[in-house]
Amino acid sequence: MYKYGKTLIQKYFDEQSFVDSDIESYNDFMERQLNQIIEENKEIVPTIIPHNIDDFQIRLDKIWAVKPEITEADGSKRNIFPAEARLRKLTYSAPTFIEVSAHINGVQRESFVTQIGNLPIMLKSKWCHLYKLNREELIEKGEDPDEPGGYFIINGTEKVIITIEDLASNKFLTEQDGSEYIGKMFSEYGSFKIPHTMEKLKDGIFYLTFTRVKRIPAVVIIKALGLLKDEEITRLIVGEKQYDEVIINLIEFVSIKTEDDALDYIAKKIGVTQSKEIRIERMKEILDKYLLPHLGIKKEDRIFKAYNLCKMIKKFLRVSRGDIQVDDKDHYMNKKLKMSGDLLADLLRLNLKVLIGDLLYNFQRMVKRGKFPTIKNLIRDKLLTHKEKSRAFMLYFQRIRRE
Repeated sequence: MYKYGKTLIQKYFDEQSFVDSDIESYNDFMERQLNQIIEENKEIVPTIIPHNIDDFQIRLDKIWAVKPEITEADGSKRNIFPAEARLRKLTYSAPTFIEVSAHINGVQRESFVTQIGNLPIMLKSKWCHLYKLNREELIEKGEDPDEPGGYFIINGTEKVIITIEDLASNKFLTEQDGSEYIGKMFSEYGSFKIPHTMEKLKDGIFYLTFTRVKRIPAVVIIKALGLLKDEEITRLIVGEKQYDEVIINLIEFVSIKTEDDALDYIAKKIGVTQSKEIRIERMKEILDKYLLPHLGIKKEDRIFKAYNLCKMIKKFLRVSRGDIQVDDKDHYMNKKLKMSGDLLADLLRLNLKVLIGDLLYNFQRMVKRGKFPTIKNLIRDKLLTHKEKSRAFMLYFQRIRRE
């Protein structure tokens, strides 16, 4: 077995490079994640708009990057290759553009494309000028034909992004704290990463905590999501068996018959003080947006969230009864690796939040002064380039030491 395993590993690395997975992660960032991030922040709605307008929206329509180029002192633009970036102590990066439109009462007012900065380009990725060049062409461009790529050139220095090991998201893990058991999950959706905690207190009730919703009975949340029949809840948690823990939870909240009853119960618990109708609508928004957002944030996703809460209770119950062991957080199956594409996506999300915040602040400041500005004049150009030079950005990049 050992002999064959060694042969398989050798065969794999004969055909694959150590950095291929990192290059694939970067390609995925450029091809898919860029526009996914824009989709997450697609509609921007100012809270202050001119009094004669009913509805005003700013939309981020799409984002893209071209291949690396340089703008010379005379304003001319041309392609730049890695060798020149090293010699001239430049950053090997690509201009990045975003298409923005503004809409008044559903009618487009303006649409424009603006450059929001430059993105560092990974060598040998699809956006690199070296991509798919043969050995002779690589030598002609001043490159070592045997070098695999997978790194960046920042101010003339070769740098890499170090892969980070993190706890797996969207996975319900149990742990033991003394004699008590706790279940935890980080539900990740775009820029949201919301911790969820399940626990059973001395009263025998299963409680769920997420964002500002603190220690709400899990059965009530399940009913608020549309799963109302006690028989169905029991079947999803324990099947044909009968556990006292489940019966106690169902009997305690047997008076909650409808979704609105459950929603109002939660709203009162977390201190929402408006009228009943407003409380219910507010709770629907909270459950849609902040409860298990990785399962969806729409009305039709609520029932799937209810099913998953039942599965979480089932696992918690089996662990607390000793049927299965608590999870090992250090096991590989409970870990994930954040590679260059994932880390750059995190940085872009943060920078885009800054751009949107600046845009809203400047727009609403002008409206307060009685003006109705065009959006093009408010977007901060080269935001990514400025952030690229920040200390926080540079912490992601580590210098390559060549022996």
